Amino acid sequence: MVQKRFRPLVLCGPSGSGKSTLIKRLFDEFPETFGFSISHTTRKPRYNEKDGKEYYFITKEEMQRQIDQGDFLETAKYGGNIYGTSKQAVENVQLDGKICVLDIDTQGVKQIKESSLNPLFVFIKPPSIAELERRLRDRNTETEESLLLRLTAAKVEMEYGEHPGNFHLIIINDKVENAYDTLRDYILSEIKQQNDSEN
Repeated sequence: MVQKRFRPLVLCGPSGSGKSTLIKRLFDEFPETFGFSISHTTRKPRYNEKDGKEYYFITKEEMQRQIDQGDFLETAKYGGNIYGTSKQAVENVQLDGKICVLDIDTQGVKQIKESSLNPLFVFIKPPSIAELERRLRDRNTETEESLLLRLTAAKVEMEYGEHPGNFHLIIINDKVENAYDTLRDYILSEIKQQNDSEN
């Protein structure tokens, strides 16, 4: 089903849009097909996070050095920390013969559009800002200040996400089953098209 160099898949959307849930479903259903590009971050791990699983946790100095060397496809600053996708993280997934999935924000999307990666861009959108706020509050991981920061960022991201031509597909994640079916059908049809064109 997988061609070694199938186009990577970029999933973008504000925090709380449900990207992680959709990615998990995709990996649960197709464990041999998709591989996750693990991002680097300078933030401290949360209590349940392991280095090399959720993120590669790295110092600001080391990350800046690697950015200056051109080791990253994209980087973003958020809440005083740097996040980024290294070229090596994407290559590691492709070397396994899997389709690389990247979970990045709109800052990262803009940078990847300038690279030679040529992925499929999918924007995951909450039904409304009010629903997004409810989801973020339900997590109980945010302070009031960080919640406001996330909601402000979400408005900017949604504006970019809805702009014609920025994404190949926009999915409104109102019901997770419907959103997943839309994502799944789109990816499978893209894989089929690429396989057909190569045969």
